[in-house]
Amino acid sequence: MAEEARKLTGLERSAVFLRSLGEEEAAEVLKHMSPKEVQQVGQAMATLTNVTREEVQGVIDTFVETVEQETGLGIGSHDYVRNMLVGALGEDKAGNLLDRILSGGNTSGLEQLKWMDARGIYEVIRLEHPQIIAIVCSFLDPDQAASVLAMFPERDQANVLLRIATLDGVQPAALSELNEILEKQFSGNAGSQTATVGGVKTAADILNFIEGTVEATIMEQIKETEPDLGQNIEDLMFVFDNLIDLDDRGIQTLMREIQTDQLQLALKGADEGLREKFLSNMSQRAAEMLRDDLEAMPPVRVSDVESAQKTILTATRVLSDKGEIMLGGSGGDDFL
Repeated sequence: MAEEARKLTGLERSAVFLRSLGEEEAAEVLKHMSPKEVQQVGQAMATLTNVTREEVQGVIDTFVETVEQETGLGIGSHDYVRNMLVGALGEDKAGNLLDRILSGGNTSGLEQLKWMDARGIYEVIRLEHPQIIAIVCSFLDPDQAASVLAMFPERDQANVLLRIATLDGVQPAALSELNEILEKQFSGNAGSQTATVGGVKTAADILNFIEGTVEATIMEQIKETEPDLGQNIEDLMFVFDNLIDLDDRGIQTLMREIQTDQLQLALKGADEGLREKFLSNMSQRAAEMLRDDLEAMPPVRVSDVESAQKTILTATRVLSDKGEIMLGGSGGDDFL
């Protein structure tokens, strides 16, 4: 029975478990999740169909077995909490949630920002010091932060990204100041606990979600002032060419989630090796048709190619977050 449940992804197991709890109990659990986690689990709960009784029982049995193996002392340990969260949510989402659970910091104002749209967040922080803007963006999910950053003037975007990349943490006075600023917009108490935010990886993650030509401009400005840091950011970014590192199963899973016209446009700007990676995972007829379409395709703007590639990369990250693929290890209006 548990064997059937283990075929479900971590997100699907969480959805099955919450659906088995009942509405009120599931709602209490969801209150402790971030906006993105609520959205992902809620979507899984809404779309997961044909769940067998054996799968439900397997998920519950696994949960009970895990809990029973822990003593009262063990349940309170950081290792137990970490392992349970990783099992339920995956490494990335569990890490973000664990930081909030174990840090003891008061980030209630920042958490409320996560429920707002990008325009609303921008209106709250647009007149603040760039360092404050950088701290806020570091707390947001990368795609949300990218949407907020895109609303700032071009001259400010590189400055904020540079500050994000060089953030090593937030000192008590800075976090207290940030909470005081947010209290003007929301209710809550100011906190003074340190928190680890920002860094080169955070900057790279945000840049991954920024439109190609804007991303290139930001990187150029960063490299002019901090060439080594710019290179470090670039090295950590997951770009379209990195898809060649996906295994065949991952490529096939990805192709089921993207439209053929998007793939055709994206591959127009790809090197031959990556093209063949996709073509070799199609049927012979589909591969021949795509090859013919690529050869007959008229010149297209680089910005259009980059947009298609960004769309595919977004789908890739969604699949990675769900645990369905494993990821490995950057414009103008020129024509290809």
